[in-house]
Amino acid sequence: MDQQLIVLVGATGNLGGRIARELRRRGAVVRAIVRPGTFAVRTKHLLQEGVEIVEADLNSKADVVRACVGASCVVSTLLGLAPTLVDAQSALLNAAIEAGVPRFIPSDYAMDFTKIAPGLNRNFDLHREFRSRLEAAPIRSTAVLNGAFMNLLTGEAPLVLFKIKRVLYWGQTPEQTIDFTTMDNTAAYTAEVALDPAAPSILRIAGEQISAAGLARVVSEVTGEQFRLLRGGGLGRLQVLTKVVKALTPGSNAPFPVWQGMQYLYCMFEGSGLLTPLDNARYPNLQWTGVRTVLQHAS
Repeated sequence: MDQQLIVLVGATGNLGGRIARELRRRGAVVRAIVRPGTFAVRTKHLLQEGVEIVEADLNSKADVVRACVGASCVVSTLLGLAPTLVDAQSALLNAAIEAGVPRFIPSDYAMDFTKIAPGLNRNFDLHREFRSRLEAAPIRSTAVLNGAFMNLLTGEAPLVLFKIKRVLYWGQTPEQTIDFTTMDNTAAYTAEVALDPAAPSILRIAGEQISAAGLARVVSEVTGEQFRLLRGGGLGRLQVLTKVVKALTPGSNAPFPVWQGMQYLYCMFEGSGLLTPLDNARYPNLQWTGVRTVLQHAS
């Protein structure tokens, strides 16, 4: 069988670079579209992995069409606000259609925003807006929904507070289930989807589904120290705090200001965006990383 050509946008980013690597591991030809003038240091690792680099401005339809010709799938990992998630991604979509590409994977990689009420999360509203365009377009598409990236547990907005031995939660119960998936698992799964012409319109995955109470039990076992639950407050209080923080930081053009992270926390603990049913078993060769492994490395 001939090698499939996959066009990847956002390959210099954290997730995009991992997807490029996973595609190459599976024998795909990968063509990465990067901005004109992208520094060589940002593409060096891609070139070492055999990725073809093509400079093209997404606003230049002719250039992007040429870059997409011959591809079996275009994969987007664009990150940003409306000018990127909606406008630039729409330009990429239109170029893919004109180039005759049969399939498109949008830059979703989140909890199930299709089930979350509009207005609760700015970024999810942008994903929803682009999805409405994608569904109306003459191209097959597959959204990969993976919940929260598992690094959230120990990263910039941690739920597990190692210094004070607490696990943070919001709402009435610490038993609300939350989806977590490592970036590596998400990248490997997305590579499989890109090479799978029969993939459906939405695929839902989670490395682990676990509650704050479950996290407290696991991290206590991993560290040998007692971690207790810390209730931030009810969901109503979280919404009020989010509005206050947003009002104090007007005009933020960052994709993830503090108040946006608070909106994500609300959606996580509100529960309507929980991923179900899961499609982990669609590609049985994948090995899933759970919360225990991530916490062991962080402790």
